[in-house]
Amino acid sequence: MPVAIVIAGTLIAGGLYFGLAGDSTPGPGKAPSVNIKDVKIAGNPFIGDPNAKVTMAYWSDFQCPFCKSVEVGGVPQIPIEPAIPELIKEYVDTGKLKIVFKDFQFLGPDSTTAGLYQRAVWELYPDKFLQWRVEMFKAQDEEHAGFGNEDSILKLTRTIPGLDTARLKALVDEKKDAYLQAMDADREEAGKFGIAGTPAFITGKKLIPGAEQLPAFKAVIDEQL
Repeated sequence: MPVAIVIAGTLIAGGLYFGLAGDSTPGPGKAPSVNIKDVKIAGNPFIGDPNAKVTMAYWSDFQCPFCKSVEVGGVPQIPIEPAIPELIKEYVDTGKLKIVFKDFQFLGPDSTTAGLYQRAVWELYPDKFLQWRVEMFKAQDEEHAGFGNEDSILKLTRTIPGLDTARLKALVDEKKDAYLQAMDADREEAGKFGIAGTPAFITGKKLIPGAEQLPAFKAVIDEQL
């Protein structure tokens, strides 16, 4: 009986986790209107032309498998084609779209640590930001399974030419409180838009919740273009 209780509890917890992380749809009666013009953009990492016609804000967590599925793929339980690489190829690289990265780190200490280093990489090496982010998601494993603490993040960072891990660690130590405040502000802002999990996107006047397929993004972006 005790073993059965533990197993049931684990299944319930897992269901709650994947339900929250995979679908950021607001609950009944909690769907405020959204507009990208109301999203704080300044100070956040981004890729693309700063003056691109279309802006998309993207809330994510480095420990979230649904975020990994939409950015790089490779999650067996979430068999979708990652949309972000195609959006970069078709819209970002052609100057039509700017993607702004917002923090919604809620899956434990490893999430927070990754968020801190993301901000440090952006501050010191913005030209390496996307490469670092992609490698971080490729390295993602099961939550708390090994990768994600400071040592493993620094080890991965050393594999990317041009990144000085000593400088990055010093900056994280120096600006940790400021970074944490900025990360908290991103998550609070998400809540005001009815976002309850990751991934979540706002572009134009549309909230795209969860790990959607490429056509869902293209429809909203093309409408704005």
